[in-house]
Amino acid sequence: MILVINLNASIDKRYEIEDIKKGQVIRARYVENTPGGKGLHVANVATILNEDCIVTGLLGGKSGEFIEEKLKDYGIKNDFTKINGDTRECLAFITDDLVQTEILEPGPEVTKREQEHFLNKYNELLEKANVIVASGSLPRNVPKNFYRTLIECANIKGKKFLLDASGKALKEGIEGKPYFIKPNKYEIEALTGREILCEEDAIREIKNLQNRGIKFIALSLGEKGSIIGFEEKFYKVTIPKVNVVNPVGSGDAYVGGIAVAIQREYDIINILKLASACGTSNAMEKETGFIKKTVVDDLFNKIIIEEI
Repeated sequence: MILVINLNASIDKRYEIEDIKKGQVIRARYVENTPGGKGLHVANVATILNEDCIVTGLLGGKSGEFIEEKLKDYGIKNDFTKINGDTRECLAFITDDLVQTEILEPGPEVTKREQEHFLNKYNELLEKANVIVASGSLPRNVPKNFYRTLIECANIKGKKFLLDASGKALKEGIEGKPYFIKPNKYEIEALTGREILCEEDAIREIKNLQNRGIKFIALSLGEKGSIIGFEEKFYKVTIPKVNVVNPVGSGDAYVGGIAVAIQREYDIINILKLASACGTSNAMEKETGFIKKTVVDDLFNKIIIEEI
């Protein structure tokens, strides 16, 4: 089973508008409310691929109730810890020039008692899981080393932990030695103080992370693609050109593909093919964190993996 952790879920409100003008009344042509949060996107992808998956985290208030109801509609199994604070809402404004402007609420404050309740639930679910994925930001009052705690619990039980975080949560999480991380060049540069200007720089940083106990690293170089380090080998991925509709959530779909492929015990080439096919499929859809299995199956055979 895949266990997905989303501690700072949200209702994602997506507005399609003509333009953003400060101080003006703006009327939306279209509004969509969906369950949001990187972990929920991961769980959605795993569920669409028919893999046994459950998502957990923290939910509170009417927003939390809305998310739970929507997850039922999507067929996504979930077991959340209830908190007193209200789950946040995040706003995305898509203008006619296809530029997306986002307003992200910080999330509720979570008490120490609520954190303890979650940890108890996590340790129960951990017994049934083979692969664990933690994605996204931490709510207020949750310590920055919280992911590290979760990783260390998983490592004790011999579970593979996939971490997709940024900032201090990533920095602390790395100390816990997760099995997999997916940083971009800017996050690594911020952590190390060293610029990544070429593939050789990327490989150097991947090797440094591997020396710290992380076996599987996907380092995104933006438009230049990504460099993957797995054990002692390095890979570059080439994806086919597609009609990009909404690239938001593609990284989450990629992580979902990684989790599913690891659960199925694919070799590294097929892990990267499935992950890349999922990320690309998401970019072709209007809905964030969504893929079509038929599209993934078609893209899978078009992904090129080169050892470098």
